[in-house]
Amino acid sequence: MLTEKDSHHLLTQQIRAGNQQALEKLFLQMKDGVFRIALGYVRNEEDAEEILQDVFVEVFHSIETFKGDSSLRTWVTRITINKSLDHIKFKQRKKRFAFITTIFHKDTAEVKIHGSDFNHPGVLMENREKANYLFEAIDKLPEKQRDAFVLTKIEQMSQREAAEVLQITEKALESLMQRAKENLRKLLSDIYEEL
Repeated sequence: MLTEKDSHHLLTQQIRAGNQQALEKLFLQMKDGVFRIALGYVRNEEDAEEILQDVFVEVFHSIETFKGDSSLRTWVTRITINKSLDHIKFKQRKKRFAFITTIFHKDTAEVKIHGSDFNHPGVLMENREKANYLFEAIDKLPEKQRDAFVLTKIEQMSQREAAEVLQITEKALESLMQRAKENLRKLLSDIYEEL
C-alpha cells in the first residue's frame, strides 16, 4: 500500500506527464480542504468555489515548479492562501472603485456596497452573528497572525503542518498564535468572555 507521500509523488509525475485523470484524482483528494481554507478567508461560498477552481488551474500549470521539498498538500495549501489573499485584494480594489464612482444605485438610490454575508457550513444559525464578529476581527489581524489562526483554528491543521505551510518554525507559529489570540480577545472583549 502506498503512503500519502508516495501516492502524491506518483500523482505529481502523472500530472507532469499530462495525465488528466491524475489531476482529477488530486482534485478529489484535496478539494474539500482547499474549499474550507478559501472559505475561511473569503467567507462566501461562491468566491471560495472560484478560488478552488483557480487553485487547481494553478496546480496544473505550475506542477513543474513543485520540487517536493514540502508535501504536495503543503504546496497546494500555500497556493490556496495566495489565491485567497489575491481574491480579497481584488475585491477590495473593486469595492474602493465602486465607492469612489458612486455608492448608490442610479434608479433606486439604494446603497450598492453591503458587507458580505458569512455562510460557513460548520456554523450553527444561532452562532452566525458571533461568527461574523469573529471573522471581522480575524480580518483586522496582521497577515501572519491571521494566516496562523485560520490554518490552526479554522482549518484545524496541526502546528507542524501549519508551520510548514507558512514556512516558519513551530516556535514562531506559537508566538503568532499567542499574539493573534491576545489581539482577538481585545477586539472581541464585548462579545466573547474567552476565546
